[in-house]
Amino acid sequence: MKTPKQLGYRFPAEWEPQTSTWLSWAHKLESWPDKFEPVPFVYTNIVKTIARFQHVNINVKDDAMYEDVHSRLTLAGVPEDRFTLHRIPTNDAWCRDHGPAFVINPDAAQKKAVVDWGYNAWGGKYPPFDLDDVVPTKVAEILGLPVFHPGIVMEGGAIDVNGKGCLLTTKACLLNENRNPHLTQEQIETYLKEYYGQEKILWLNDGIVGDDTDGHIDDLARFVNPTTIVTCVEEDPADENYAILQENLELLRTLTDQDGKPFTIVELPMPGHVAYDGQRLPASYANFLIGNGFVIVPVFNHPNDLKALTILQAQFPDRAVIGIDCVDLVWGLGTLHCISQQEPAV
Repeated sequence: MKTPKQLGYRFPAEWEPQTSTWLSWAHKLESWPDKFEPVPFVYTNIVKTIARFQHVNINVKDDAMYEDVHSRLTLAGVPEDRFTLHRIPTNDAWCRDHGPAFVINPDAAQKKAVVDWGYNAWGGKYPPFDLDDVVPTKVAEILGLPVFHPGIVMEGGAIDVNGKGCLLTTKACLLNENRNPHLTQEQIETYLKEYYGQEKILWLNDGIVGDDTDGHIDDLARFVNPTTIVTCVEEDPADENYAILQENLELLRTLTDQDGKPFTIVELPMPGHVAYDGQRLPASYANFLIGNGFVIVPVFNHPNDLKALTILQAQFPDRAVIGIDCVDLVWGLGTLHCISQQEPAV
């Protein structure tokens, strides 16, 4: 079977036009131990915000959750024509990682397709994950889209693309022995190019402290346009993230795009030491989500919140940049980008 790239498909950049945002409604109490109660309210706020700009598709595990979510969103004033609930059961909430990777080819008979990467809950950390592993194919069935099965483990939060052929990722995650120990870096690059439709793979090293995914790129550095990358930088030399983020900053300055040109690098602050119950949490402003006319950014009641929003607004002058309080959400070890997956328009 031919790969998406061989058939002319590519994974578009997040700022390209979208039809909707996909979420999997949170329900796993163990993901937010002793602090789950506020999470559905945070989700409701996120859906209400996104729905101002585009449609929201939400996976719910059963009829009871369907009724609960429908009631919450209706009471919050989300118009019924701005969201759709799908009875697709999940083990957990992280749609960025277990959700469908949509690829597009405007010239194909089927202009959109789904890549269903293998999913093992970040190296088997949080079993069971059998329901999450089949979400992309379930979504494709609902939408009537063809499905590609690469046959290796990959998570959406591990990669970012510039829409012109470059893909950014980390060695800490994709070369981890708990993902695809049988593959070399070169072989993994081939899978990324063939199934995301990319030309050049760019590697950073380590992720931030507290990130249980082994270093996802969407907490570190993100493309904001084809030639610009925002990257997190810790201001406090005593902070355990300082050296990691400085190393990634220096590395980014040496990287070049698909045409051999250096990127413009924009520094994004960190929200300090965000912890709960003695545990360092992976709080990062880089976990923002881009959609049609908007960027939603996690904020943490920290003085750097406003700095981060101002920096990102400068990068997205034609979009509304909106802060969403994620102090409760990040206790689950992820925020806005981690829980969402964009569906591109074509």
